[in-house]
Amino acid sequence: MATLLDSVDQRTQLVGENRLELLIFRLHTGQLFAINVFKVKEVVKLPKLNMLPGSHPNISGVANIRGASIPVIDLRRAIGMSGGSEASERNIIITEYNRTVQAFMVGEVMNIVNLTWRDIQPPPEQVGKNNYLTAITKVQRDGMDRLVSIIDVEKVLADIVNYNVRISVGVLDTAILNHFDGRKVLIVDDSSTARAQMRETLTQLGLTVIEAHNGRKALELLKRWCDEGKNVTDEILMMFTDAEMPEMDGYKLTHEIRGDSRMHTLHIALNTSLSGSFNEAMVKKVGCDRFISKFQPDLLVEVVQDRLRDVLGTS
Repeated sequence: MATLLDSVDQRTQLVGENRLELLIFRLHTGQLFAINVFKVKEVVKLPKLNMLPGSHPNISGVANIRGASIPVIDLRRAIGMSGGSEASERNIIITEYNRTVQAFMVGEVMNIVNLTWRDIQPPPEQVGKNNYLTAITKVQRDGMDRLVSIIDVEKVLADIVNYNVRISVGVLDTAILNHFDGRKVLIVDDSSTARAQMRETLTQLGLTVIEAHNGRKALELLKRWCDEGKNVTDEILMMFTDAEMPEMDGYKLTHEIRGDSRMHTLHIALNTSLSGSFNEAMVKKVGCDRFISKFQPDLLVEVVQDRLRDVLGTS
């Protein structure tokens, strides 16, 4: 535990730095791609795969890694890339998202870069809504700036796994259900897939959902309400924020909110595909009220119901 807390202290003692680490790789072309190192468990050479008849076409097979069976997703195919050379170097990046472990088959795995979230920008609007990117950035390589595309892994996984947004029987508290009418929540997430999943769940309660694509946009909205003389806690019941976002991450967003006396009491839940005790410790350190690992519709509903009970004084 001491090692864990030391690591948390190192990463959050200057939480305003708003930094991240990216693993850079190729998909058998010269183009560079990346995912956040936080989600990477291991990188290994592509092992022999066992085929699974009837599986999704984006799954190349199952790898046996130290006794664990891990599905391997052909990332190149999953994001709709065509052409390019079939390079001899093939690796798998083993990751953990939403409490599940899976691997992505890629080409050359290059290096890890340390950046600030201010260096990370949303994809240009001209690329359309169906792209598989959450953000883009630039890195120095061979003496020049190279564009890096950051993969929207949640969208890749949602194409394979049909996430259910149905609320289980017995989860809804009928005693308070009518009190949701007219109330709003703010969702902050750079993944359109994640926002859609949350929106489809929460609107079943009668809530109105306001969306922001990253922490900076959310903070601008909250500050605008404050400047207009509005009480943020009157405007929204609570805020759900992702951890990783371009320009400003969820930790920095929470830090900024807690430091502003006009809105420091806002109820904040970190809703992220990053899981484990490290992230829970990060949440406590930066001042979030709850931590939810994506995607759990029943837990999402329980969190907003708990918050509403607090507001109504019926806890």
